[in-house]
Amino acid sequence: MDEANSQGDHAAGAYGAATIILREADVRRALTRIAHEIAERNASDPGLCLVGIHRRGAFLAGRLRDMLSALLDVAVPLGDLDIGFYRDDVASRPDSPIVHASHIDFDVTGRTVVIVDDVLFTGRTVRAAIEALFDYGRPRRVQLAVLVDRGHRELPMRPDYVGKNLPTSTSEHVHVHVRELDGVDEVAIGATTEARL
Repeated sequence: MDEANSQGDHAAGAYGAATIILREADVRRALTRIAHEIAERNASDPGLCLVGIHRRGAFLAGRLRDMLSALLDVAVPLGDLDIGFYRDDVASRPDSPIVHASHIDFDVTGRTVVIVDDVLFTGRTVRAAIEALFDYGRPRRVQLAVLVDRGHRELPMRPDYVGKNLPTSTSEHVHVHVRELDGVDEVAIGATTEARL
């Protein structure tokens, strides 16, 4: 990674100026590394599957599935989860959660399920995803892959695979952009007072 460019450039967004941490090539390398680590750890597991958390985690999971299918020479099942109604703050939020349908068209019982998300923060989103996942069956084991781990855990959640560890303050926001939604792959950090899971 070109540290001068990756750390020094700024982008304006909904949260004001943000410093770009990862560019497209950096995101691609991080996902490639994660895919190889998943493949190495689960090479002999015929039950491996991926489940992405809506929204950006679902797109990242799709990319990882394509890489893993090529690495392992096998079709790796892919699903996605909406965790809107599983959040532990759903009753206290002033607005209703935006709901995207979940799609898991295979039995997760007895499988190794790798949950994929864009950013790991407090751990509450992952807790909700695990709860939602168990509505589809009882996996043999659950692993977690995230593009960015920004710290500040409130629940005992630790990722198995991390693209980038990014020290942050609670007053900062990590912006993950993916080309499928945003037209570009990048990770940036900027100031915000918005609470996030």
